[in-house]
Amino acid sequence: MMLGGAMSYLNTLRGLSLRLAVVLLLAVGLSACTTVTKVKTKAIATLEKVSEKTGIGNNPDDPLEGFNRSMFAFNESVDSTVLKPVAQVYQKVTPSLVKTAIGNFFSNAGDVWTAVNNILQGNFSDGANDFMRFAINTTVGVGGLIDVASAGGMPKHQADFGQTLGVWGVPAGPYVVLPILGPSTLRDSLATPIDFKGDILYSRGSMAFRNTTSVLKVIDKRANALDAVNLIEEAALDKYVFIRGAYLQRRESQIHKDEDE
Repeated sequence: MMLGGAMSYLNTLRGLSLRLAVVLLLAVGLSACTTVTKVKTKAIATLEKVSEKTGIGNNPDDPLEGFNRSMFAFNESVDSTVLKPVAQVYQKVTPSLVKTAIGNFFSNAGDVWTAVNNILQGNFSDGANDFMRFAINTTVGVGGLIDVASAGGMPKHQADFGQTLGVWGVPAGPYVVLPILGPSTLRDSLATPIDFKGDILYSRGSMAFRNTTSVLKVIDKRANALDAVNLIEEAALDKYVFIRGAYLQRRESQIHKDEDE
């Protein structure tokens, strides 16, 4: 009898222990779920607040924002470690007259492709103006080092194949940030290789000449933008959003410039 009672007592204890263990496991599980839910709720609330202030994730023109921000961060890293320091040295050690001549040289070379695109867009007078600019600056302006045409009343224009496609009715597509090249759209990205081919400095001459002129062009362009970029960094709440908005607005005005006049 005593043995049977002891066994019954042990079985009861085991049952109670098992029930207690199940209760504890359920309690721990519910506690963990509650903690995770609270963390998720706080994270969502934080993202919503950030979105309200910056518009992150709310722009239909930028469905690739996750990728674009990663690429933007990469470009910013390259700029801060390489391009900006080199441009600052270039700006400091290069005489003003030489910098002007280099800028004029690249600007003059670009007038050829600008002229082609203006003609493709139906802007025949602008295209003729651009060809004349190139002819005058290349000859009278000593290979384009001196901008004689602007002084003579022939304005400088900007046109590329992405803009031409836009004028032809090709939609811009989503906003895209390209490595090194920066802000773009799907349409402009597809047009970029053609723009490279249309650049007489890039598509002509030896590999060494193309590499040298390309690097010098990037450095000169970055040096000219030092003050503007510094101003953006100081004034913009979100530099990515600021640059995206400025780029898209500028491209629209370039494509629909006749409507803005």
